[in-house]
Amino acid sequence: MSNSNNAFITSGKRAAEKESNAVLQIIDRIGEDFARACEIILAAKGRVIVTGIGKSGHIANKIAATLASTGTPAFFVHPGEASHGDFGMITRDDVVITISNSGSTNELLTLIPMFKRLGNTIISFSGNRKSQLAEFAEVNLDVSVEEEACPLNLSPTSSTTATLVMGDALAIALLEARGFSSEDFAFSHPGGALGKKLLLRTRDLMHSGAELPKVQHAALLSSALTEMTSKGFGMTTIVDEQDQLIGIFTDGDLRRCVNKSIDLNSTVVGDVMTAKPLTVDDESLAAEALKVMEENKITALVVRNKHECPVGVVHMHDLLRAGIY
Repeated sequence: MSNSNNAFITSGKRAAEKESNAVLQIIDRIGEDFARACEIILAAKGRVIVTGIGKSGHIANKIAATLASTGTPAFFVHPGEASHGDFGMITRDDVVITISNSGSTNELLTLIPMFKRLGNTIISFSGNRKSQLAEFAEVNLDVSVEEEACPLNLSPTSSTTATLVMGDALAIALLEARGFSSEDFAFSHPGGALGKKLLLRTRDLMHSGAELPKVQHAALLSSALTEMTSKGFGMTTIVDEQDQLIGIFTDGDLRRCVNKSIDLNSTVVGDVMTAKPLTVDDESLAAEALKVMEENKITALVVRNKHECPVGVVHMHDLLRAGIY
């Protein structure tokens, strides 16, 4: 390894260590002020407006997006645009989060009188607890750092990381307080793999109707084998007279029958089936079906309804094609 490569690695590790230390310091500052900020947001009738400029603006935008996707209605407002018309997007019921490491950003301070006049509650993220921005806020969350990862101690690095962590901590605390569920999250992410994984149910992907392999428990083993072969799942469901699921017969069961020299044309499938098979409810999330299959090393799973009747079969390939993994 060349000396230049060693220098790159050393520099990178030093930056990561400084940012790690900044994050550890944030943990000790999550206290009464943090709890008060959560209470203010939970009690708000409006949205959370997050604002900042420069690197703090980028972090503010991300915090707003995280809040919005985890159950707290929020959006980012650029302070410069707010001064030129976008302030009309803010209502008196909104809570405002202002982000500035110095706490003296002119573009933000210009908006403070407007926030106060409108009656907004202000929460500040600042690295200077004695700054004007912190003093004007009802609650200030301390995001100060001992040093930036930048060797010049100038470029916002450790400070933006610390601010982002504080914002994430706030979003997660609010998520848990609201009882925000995975399905709630899915409604905020309907597109792509996230939406598919969280919203699709087994009934959306299962093979049902004529595609469902099914035989009566009194059927001969040869008939069960024909049903398995025609439907192509390597198994068939076994039902009683009320069409309720009482077992399954699989390729593995067939091998055991052959090893025991069991006559396929005279044996009743109910006598050699696997009773009490693994199943999922037709209202279950498809992701739950995948988990059952992975944990039990199977590729197909019977789907039942509330009456304990088999209504379909969901296959591993169907789940993977749907983007659930």
